[in-house]
Amino acid sequence: MSVWLKRGNYNHEYHHKQSQYVVKEYSSSEAMEERYEHKTHARIQEVVRTKLGDKYVHEEPMIRGPKFLVRLRSHTVFENTPIKIFCTVEGFPMPVVKWYKDGIILDLSSGRYTVEAKGGIHTLEIPRCSTDDTAQYTAVAVNLHGQASTQASVVVKRFKQEEESCLYAWLPYTASMLPKIHYTKIHITFVEMFGPVFASEGESATLSATMTLDPNLANLQPEAQWYRDDTRLFESKWVKIDTGRGYTTLTLPNLYKDDEGLYTLRMVTKGGIATHSAFVSVADGPPPVPGAPGAPMDIEIHDANRDYVIVSWKPPNTTTEGPILGYFVDKCEVGTDNWSQCNDHPIKICKYPVSGLFEGHSYYFRVRAVNSHGISKPSRMSDPIATLDPTEFERLHAKKLGGRLDVVSYHDEIEAEGNPPGAPSKIHASETDRTYVVLSWKAPEYSSKAPMWYYIEKCMVDSGAWQRVNTQVPIRSPRYAVFDLAEGKRYKFRILAANIYGTSEPSEPTGPIQTQELKGVPSAPGQVIATRETDTSVLIQWAPPKEPNNLIGYYIDQCVHGSKNWTSANHKPHKNTKFVVSGLTTGESYVFRVQAINELGLSDESQESAPLTVKAALTTPSAPYDVALLYCDGHSMVLNWKKPVHSGGAKIKEYYVDKRRSGTSMWREVHIPPLTDRLYKVENLTEGAVYQFQVYAANLAGLGPASKHSEDFTCEAWTMPEPGPAYDLTVGEVRDNSLVVEWQKPVYTGSGPITGYHVEYAKKGTSDWITANEKAVSHRFLKVTGLEVGATYVLRVRAVNSAGVGMASMASDSVTAKTLSGSQEVSCVVDEKSGDIVLSFESCQMNEGSKFIWKKDYKEITDFSKGLVIKSEGSHSKLIFKNPDKEDFGTYSVSVTNTQGVSSSYAISTEELTKMLALSYDIRHPVIPLKSELAYKILERGRMRFWLQAEEISSKVTYNFFANNKELSGADPNKMGHDVSTGIIEFIMDHFTEENQGTYTCQITDGGGKAQSSLVLIGAAFKEALAEADFQRREYIRVKEGPHFSEFLSLQIGDDCSVTLVCKVANLKKESQFHWYREDTEIIPDVKPDLGSGVCKLPIKEFSLKTAGIYKATISDDRGKDMSQINISGKIFDDAINKLSQLAGASAAELAINCTATGIQLQCHMKYYTSEMNITWYHGESKLSHSDKIVIGGTPTMATMEVVEPTEKDKGKYHIVITDPENSHKRTLDLSGDVYEKAFVEFQKLKAEAYAEKNRGKVVGGLPDVVTIMEKKTLSLTCTVCGDPKPQVSWLKNGSEVEPDDQYVVSLDQGKFASLTIKGVSMEDSGRYTMIVQNKYGGESVDIVVSVYRHGEKIPEAKPTLTPKTIIPPKLPIEMPQPKTQPAAPSTPSPAPSKAVPGKGMKSPTPSRRK
Repeated sequence: MSVWLKRGNYNHEYHHKQSQYVVKEYSSSEAMEERYEHKTHARIQEVVRTKLGDKYVHEEPMIRGPKFLVRLRSHTVFENTPIKIFCTVEGFPMPVVKWYKDGIILDLSSGRYTVEAKGGIHTLEIPRCSTDDTAQYTAVAVNLHGQASTQASVVVKRFKQEEESCLYAWLPYTASMLPKIHYTKIHITFVEMFGPVFASEGESATLSATMTLDPNLANLQPEAQWYRDDTRLFESKWVKIDTGRGYTTLTLPNLYKDDEGLYTLRMVTKGGIATHSAFVSVADGPPPVPGAPGAPMDIEIHDANRDYVIVSWKPPNTTTEGPILGYFVDKCEVGTDNWSQCNDHPIKICKYPVSGLFEGHSYYFRVRAVNSHGISKPSRMSDPIATLDPTEFERLHAKKLGGRLDVVSYHDEIEAEGNPPGAPSKIHASETDRTYVVLSWKAPEYSSKAPMWYYIEKCMVDSGAWQRVNTQVPIRSPRYAVFDLAEGKRYKFRILAANIYGTSEPSEPTGPIQTQELKGVPSAPGQVIATRETDTSVLIQWAPPKEPNNLIGYYIDQCVHGSKNWTSANHKPHKNTKFVVSGLTTGESYVFRVQAINELGLSDESQESAPLTVKAALTTPSAPYDVALLYCDGHSMVLNWKKPVHSGGAKIKEYYVDKRRSGTSMWREVHIPPLTDRLYKVENLTEGAVYQFQVYAANLAGLGPASKHSEDFTCEAWTMPEPGPAYDLTVGEVRDNSLVVEWQKPVYTGSGPITGYHVEYAKKGTSDWITANEKAVSHRFLKVTGLEVGATYVLRVRAVNSAGVGMASMASDSVTAKTLSGSQEVSCVVDEKSGDIVLSFESCQMNEGSKFIWKKDYKEITDFSKGLVIKSEGSHSKLIFKNPDKEDFGTYSVSVTNTQGVSSSYAISTEELTKMLALSYDIRHPVIPLKSELAYKILERGRMRFWLQAEEISSKVTYNFFANNKELSGADPNKMGHDVSTGIIEFIMDHFTEENQGTYTCQITDGGGKAQSSLVLIGAAFKEALAEADFQRREYIRVKEGPHFSEFLSLQIGDDCSVTLVCKVANLKKESQFHWYREDTEIIPDVKPDLGSGVCKLPIKEFSLKTAGIYKATISDDRGKDMSQINISGKIFDDAINKLSQLAGASAAELAINCTATGIQLQCHMKYYTSEMNITWYHGESKLSHSDKIVIGGTPTMATMEVVEPTEKDKGKYHIVITDPENSHKRTLDLSGDVYEKAFVEFQKLKAEAYAEKNRGKVVGGLPDVVTIMEKKTLSLTCTVCGDPKPQVSWLKNGSEVEPDDQYVVSLDQGKFASLTIKGVSMEDSGRYTMIVQNKYGGESVDIVVSVYRHGEKIPEAKPTLTPKTIIPPKLPIEMPQPKTQPAAPSTPSPAPSKAVPGKGMKSPTPSRRK
């Protein structure tokens, strides 16, 4: 500790001993006082060092005393001119710099001096110098770990006077006073440069550059300075820098997202700076749990004090993760590895005050993000921070005792009288947030030994109610954070100083201080515009959000156009509204979007940018060249030129031609509008004149430079008989010994048609032309052979007609006879799957805008109507003959544009074409070869696998399996599938039983190929397979670990016709759970499954079509799950019904008669009945069907047939026939004679009783059971009655008939509304009232209890004690109306009414009269 402090110790006394420049005007007393003051500072510093050594323990990396990186420099200036001196200092914590003039602290309040501090750079400016400013200036940097100083001399001379000798010439800082130095200019050329880096957290990254220096002097090596986003980087735990002669390397050993940014290398020399930059992207590392967010970043510590700090950070990007729910802040004391969580619940903003820290201790902090999936990795830990009173050392005081420095103490430790302190002053808020305010104030003048502390009081504006904030903890520092304030509210604060003698008066309260109000996340950024940058990067620009709300920065997302796979372009907030997205795929189209962030989180995404294809930014094309004259008729000239070497990244759209007379300087454009071809006829020329021409090319980026002007062309008509020159010579397919040249037909043909061409070549720089073909060729291409490897050649072409050999063309561009590295040739094959003939070519070079051009006999292929297809992907291209025929022979060539001449060709002869056509036919009409025929294998659980293997199958293969000519279904529980990689096709039969004996066949179709294979399983082979399947089924059940069905679901019919689903489970444990389902809906049975015995049953009540469907049973526990399923429909349902019919028919009783009010019903009791049974009713020999006359139905225990309104015709024998697949059961009843007569009489009686019940007198409603009324009131009992004929109404009171009079009024209105009105009721009117409603079909009586009470008495609680309603039977015999259209039936006396006797007959609908 002491070593670090001594390095930065600033001893004024030492420097004064070395300084001999004391200005003469200073008196000796002033000098004495000055030296005393310096001794005072030195003594205080010594005490500070001692206290720090005793009080604080810090980790080695954070003990950094001040160190000047750039020291002050001396200057000589003229009077009335400005001067600025500066220095750069580093240290931790950041040192505080104070300025001294001749050893006395500089008085900044005079306004003569301006001091600035930005980061570690400190500046002192004297705007207008005078001779009084001549002095030695000292900058003293101080932090907790020591101090350092730097000095410089400033000499101010009178204007235009001769220079005086410098008083400070002895100082080592006189360089600035010497004549101007002309530095050696060192040229730096980067040889190898670092490019963009894409890495993830936890990895490492190295940026290195090598360079050459000119001159390379050992003592003048450049300084390598590394920056990240304009922040200088130095050697640290996170950054390693290695610089040597001609190289420098920056290593980031353990990447965090904090390391992301634009890294710049600056090679600094005295004569200039060379720079290079590249972006380093650091993505999130693997999350602790899938879906967890990325780690926060840029942890910063604010307002460190005695027991608290404020931690802030930046949120991670959540492009692919869920939204952030909050953050956890962790702390760790320096020197330990014990991280503890500071907050119990996640906080939603990116700032958190951490309190409860120990004074004098040092801490690290880190932050973790939380979302719905989990917690992120922790952020990079902060730099260590010490919890100290920032004003502690300002309170040190030195006291002179006995003529020398003796005591250094705090102001509040000096002896004085026992008085309370004065009031603090200058209270202000140095920081405000949503829930806290940091207050600062000036301590009162204080000279007591007693310790002093402070109290803070707050009140809401306009309330006047002051509340003390710190009731538990005294405040020693004049700076404190007041927490737990309301958001967006206005407060006032005041401070009280206190000691053991009392409390001061409150300070003047502050003005209103308003806490910040939560405004939410920023609004979405505006329009996003993407523009081309390079072939792997794009420049993104956007409009800032309209509501920034304390904006921190932006996150940029990218996505390939047409997909939804959004990824992060940056993983650390970017501050500007421009960003270069690197690492993109050339030629791919992307869209981009931007999100703004503040401490609360991320905004909504901006609108997506327009799609942009990644290409290099467009530039203008280079100049055309080699302007040639192809023909002249004396008034016009036909010109041709070569296209620019560089197109500028876009297609050349236009050419412009200028002309001038030879010997003049004025160029004139010769055509409007611009040209699109490189062949142009210039007209209106002067015959005999000499012209020069130049050409410009233009693309989307603009007009390129002009070509070199042409040679002098004389405007004289061509009359020679030989042809003119060919033009547009192109060279391709360059190899070590050969090349192919192509050209265009001459414009001027001479006196006759062109019959051929000669090609000549010569080595570059010579005029020794060699004819490549002695015999002229009729086509416009030629392969030149016999070249020398590595030699450079130029070529030209001469056309031939009957008059002779014509003019030579302009020489081609030079070409070196050397095969391009990586070159490949065109290959020709017949596709083994499709039978297509395919020419393939792989290019060794591909650049932006490169395209494949296929030609036949060196003419570009443009007709694709005959089935020619060109497919190009990446660096590979194919020419496919979908419908090849015998006319397709010839030479096929391919060239790749925007490359160094990549090209190749292939010649298809007639013989080779014939062979390929035959092979193509065989492939297109194939027989699928099989590696193995259809076979079987027994799998576990006794399942049977039928399989075969083909030599090869495609993903589009189709197949079918048959058993005994019946197609097998691959639906559950069976399975059917194939494997393209192995060619295996299989069918797995879940249940292999005795019914599966027979012949099995598999039919395969794949494209145009077919195959078939069969397997016979009968006799001994089948029995062997069946035995093996049974064994495997039993073995599977025995060894299976989890719960399972030992017997699958089956439907059982009991002898009592009960229907039950039954299965058996095994290998269970306590936690095993069994469930029933019907159509995927769970069934909760009345009785839980008996898992103890393993037999589980589900009764199906009232089995019928309504209960049919798919039933499932599942058994499961933590070891696994098994399921059994049965579909109760089709054959299974029919079999169950047949079994029920068999049991029901055997149990059927004899037919019985049961009469009803509507007819005579025949009943057949049996164990079970449902309408789905095969049951038929007969009358005699006639089969009965359900109708209005004959009603066929039943209950679960009997079948019924009712004859409605029977007549004489309905007499006779009735049969019921119950049929099952094996037998039929018949029951017969003779409904005639006495049987019929008795049944008919009973039917008539029940019919009459039902009619009487329907038409008797009834009280429909309106009467209460109990009425309570005060005397002298009027009581009205009213109700509605009905009956046919209209009933009579009478009233009884306590069993006696009520006689109508003035008090009792009885009425019956319209035969429907009956009422009893009692006027002026008295206590005697209390009692039971009965209303009787009756006609000839009977009626009913209703009782009402009336309770009368006197005025003022408590209302009595009357309860009905009588039966409210009694039925009155009809008068006998019951008279029923006879139908007008039918003769009256013979009169039959109705029997006396009697109670229904329980038995087979239905209960009479006529209720008995209540007694």
